[in-house]
Order: sequence, then structure tokens, then C-alpha cells
Amino acid sequence: MHRNWSLTADWPVAEKGVPILPDQEYLTVAQALNYILASTPVLDSETVSLPEARGRVLSSSVVAQDSLPPFANSAMDGYAVRADDVDRASRANPTTLQVIADISAGTALETTVGPGTAARITTGAPIPVGADAVVPVEETNESWRDRARPLATKIQIYRSVPPGAYIRETGEDIVAGSQVLRSQRVLRPQEIGVLASLGVTQVEVNRRPRAGILATGDELVSIDAPLTAGKIRNSNSYALAAQVEAAGAIPVHLGVARDVAEDVRAKLARGVELGVDLLISSAGVSVGAYDVVKAVLEQNGQIAFWKVRMRPGKPLAYGTYQGIPYFGLPGNPVSALVSFERFTRPTLRKMGGHQELERPRVTVTLQETIDSDGRESYIRAQVKREGASYTATTTGEQGSHMLTSLVKANGLIVIPEGVQQVEAGERLEAVMLDWPETVF
Repeated sequence: MHRNWSLTADWPVAEKGVPILPDQEYLTVAQALNYILASTPVLDSETVSLPEARGRVLSSSVVAQDSLPPFANSAMDGYAVRADDVDRASRANPTTLQVIADISAGTALETTVGPGTAARITTGAPIPVGADAVVPVEETNESWRDRARPLATKIQIYRSVPPGAYIRETGEDIVAGSQVLRSQRVLRPQEIGVLASLGVTQVEVNRRPRAGILATGDELVSIDAPLTAGKIRNSNSYALAAQVEAAGAIPVHLGVARDVAEDVRAKLARGVELGVDLLISSAGVSVGAYDVVKAVLEQNGQIAFWKVRMRPGKPLAYGTYQGIPYFGLPGNPVSALVSFERFTRPTLRKMGGHQELERPRVTVTLQETIDSDGRESYIRAQVKREGASYTATTTGEQGSHMLTSLVKANGLIVIPEGVQQVEAGERLEAVMLDWPETVF
């Protein structure tokens, strides 16, 4: 269930409880993001099964109940021996030992290796009592392995080995009782493997945020509907839902609201009923006669700000609706997607317990001159690796309606506020949307 969150206690507050910002209508990107994240709590925890845990964030540390390895075992196929017995062995002067056992992985033979004896052993098999080293099979006169053929009574050892050679000791990786994973750790496949090795079947993780997604506009039709005069398909809901999933959250589709306050209010009420943790709408937050989302938000919640000095994406409303954090994104598809990347994605990740909230950045050398309007700009670009450095080339026209230029991009060149032109050859930061093999 959602919580009734105040916007933030970290900013000055006016008499009616509304936080005061430097300029409520026109913030810098940094001011807006800092304000949003200061207002964002981390969600509570839940227990999930191990197969469901990949990509989730641990909410409590994990202590090992067992050691890994749980017993001393062989790191090689070969022969378990006493190191003292083979300390003079060489190919010119091999040591001959009597073979007393054949130990395979998964067995628990009660075998003792005494002076002058050896036991054939496979990788992962338990080290027998008395043995303190393993000689690889390649260093014996048994040059190949055939488990079906009779066990030789004697074996020639062609090299000496020190005590402990090719033995994986008990607890060499993890000691029982030790802390294996700290809280706030993101569970990748390797962490899942460790937990499975320790017999952990369930883990405590931060809950994944549920994000309600609403599209607004009389012009919108379903994606499977034929286009008629004045209509466009509702692509934003699908793109934003994909972004929500990529951020590790759960999209909840609230449909399309017409440009009528009652319809917007009804759709948002459905989101409240469904217990979403965050609300996202696209369009309806500008200054047009039919931009009703901002009015609904003012009547049923709080607006912290509704403009940000960025391109694309200046009209961005942020506040709360009936206590639920609310993002009113622009209607143009690129503006909506870029605004989500800059503000909504970090918010969802913080809610889900992540510490790394933003995309990685690299310094790129521009391959062309780029004009800007003085706002902090995010230019769609193809970033490539050139030796030890990176280059960036724009992906064409930068209109906020042109999704294909974002499809061609793997990064966003960041032109700082106040800069109206950057020349080819200059170096700027680029936000990496993904890391293709040609770049990483």
C-alpha cells in the first residue's frame, strides 16, 4: 500500500505546509532532482524466493550457516598423497605408490592414506584422511582417465608437491557464521549463486515500487486502432512502462484519460485504489487550455514545481496526489522519455533500495558543432570508443517528437546550462543509456 508522504522536510515550508523552492516554476535540473530525491523514501521490505531475487536489493545482511567449501576437496583430477612421500619425485626419478582407493565426487569413503600409498581422486571429491596434497593426473603415468577401466595397483608420480597442493580447504571461500552479503547489495547472478550454495531459499529485499502510468489527451487511440484524422497512437504508455520495468519497478497501466478533469481524476483514483507507490502521467502539464493534469493536481494534492530548465522536457510537474508522489511528464515522446530518465528513474531506484541511482557518464569528444538554447540540454547521440577515449555523434534532428533519433542513440550528450554552442572537438559528458559492446 502507498503511504501519505510529505514532499520533504529538508526545504523551507510556507504557512500552508507547501515547501518553498528557489523558483517554483522554473528550476535547474540539479535543483529539481535534489528536491525530488530528498522527498523520496525507501520502500519497506518483503520476502521473496531466491529465483525471484535477481536485480533486487537486500534489505538485511546474510550470514552463512555453512562453510564453503563444506569439506576439504580436490581441485584437480589426480591422486591424493602425503606430500612427504613425493618430495623427491621427478620424471627422471619417479616415486611409486600403492593405490588403495578410487574416490569420486559425491562419495564419502572411509579411506586413510598412509605412508607409501595414494588414492585416485576426481575434482570435488573429499580429501581422504592422511592425505595432505593432490598430484594432478598429468604428472603421473596415468595420462588419461577412464573410470570404467580397472584401478591400477600402483602409480608413478613424476613431480613433488607441497602440503596443501590442489586442495580446496574447508571454509576457504566462506566461513560459517561470517557475513556473506551486506544489506543494500544488489543481487546479481553471482550473488544468487552464493546464496544457493549456502542453502538460502528466501531473502529479505526492498519492495519493488508500483508505478501507475496514465496517458492523457483526446487525440490518443489504442495502438491497434486505425489512425483517423487528428489521432495518434498511445505510444507513451508503452514506452514509459518499459522504462519502469527497466528501472526495476512494476508498471500499472491506468489507461488513457480525455482532456476533462473528471476523467483524469477518475483514472488517478483508480491508481490510488490499486495501491501504487508513484504516479506518472504524460501530457497535460503545459499551459494550454486543455492541459488539465496540472489543475487536477493543484486541487487534489500539492505541486512542488512544474517547469525545469532543460531541453527536451521543460514542462515537468512534480508533487503529490493524495499523498502519492506524482510526475507529470511532457506529452512529446522524447521529452517524456528523457524526463523519465533524468527524474523518475532515479526516484524509482531509490524507492527500491538502490544506492546507484543514475546512469553512468563518460567524457566524449564531439564530432560536430552543436547549438543549444541555453537550457541544460540532452542531445541524442551515438557514443563510440576510440582507443582509450570516447567520441559522440548526434543521431540526427533533435525534435522532441522524433523517437527514431532516440532509437539510434546509446547516450545523451549533456550541454550545460548557459551554453549556446559547442564546437566539434570539444569534450563534454554523456549519459549512457546502455553499454553496447562497441562502447564498453
